[in-house]
Amino acid sequence: MTDTPLKPSNGLKPSNGLKPSNGQRYRRLWGRAKGKPLSPYQSGLVETQLANVSIDVGNPLAGLESFKSISVEVGFGGGEHLLHRAQENPDMVFIGVEPFLNGIAKVLAGIDRGQLKNIRLHHGDVWQFLENLTDNSLDHIDILYPDPWPKVRHYKRRLIQEDLIGEFHRALKPNCALHFASDIPSYIDWALVRILGHGGFNWNVEGCLNWQEPYKNWPGTRYEAKAYREGRTPHYFKFIRDED
Repeated sequence: MTDTPLKPSNGLKPSNGLKPSNGQRYRRLWGRAKGKPLSPYQSGLVETQLANVSIDVGNPLAGLESFKSISVEVGFGGGEHLLHRAQENPDMVFIGVEPFLNGIAKVLAGIDRGQLKNIRLHHGDVWQFLENLTDNSLDHIDILYPDPWPKVRHYKRRLIQEDLIGEFHRALKPNCALHFASDIPSYIDWALVRILGHGGFNWNVEGCLNWQEPYKNWPGTRYEAKAYREGRTPHYFKFIRDED
């Protein structure tokens, strides 16, 4: 971590039109909807299989009662981590939330190849997933290498903001973990200030090794590999939701 000066939250007004019971209008999250063209195989999976594994945002945990626990990864990119965790924990369900169609297609291909039954997807904004999610319903949340939006004028587009941290705290069960990983010093500082500033998460650390070592059974991701190639050090944080 560094002593990089922190910019305060810019007060970005919500803009995507979702209205939960408290009347708040959720802010819009940013990012590409699609990159390079999908292969015929990927396009076929999107057309025929996406609906089968998509959650119902009106009742996002419907049909998941038989699983031992529910884990959510927000912005899973290429899906390496999501697929790895699902393969090693068949009795747990893993929900991936991703607005980028190419990422969705890659995970659908992984589900198809591995015949995985414990992955569900939401192709869209995380706020749509959270809107009807009940309190204390998730066992784990991952935010791994989110887009850093490094320019100051784009800080408002960063995923980690006070409002979303509040929703994560509401959705997590007590004593369950929120994982955040990044290799961008300014974003690390930004996230620590906002997560710890919320007051509902505990960060139990004894030294730098606690955030320099990857999580248990970490598979690695393409973003982590890029960080190492470009000389940046990944950081891995674990925050525990308090008991209220």
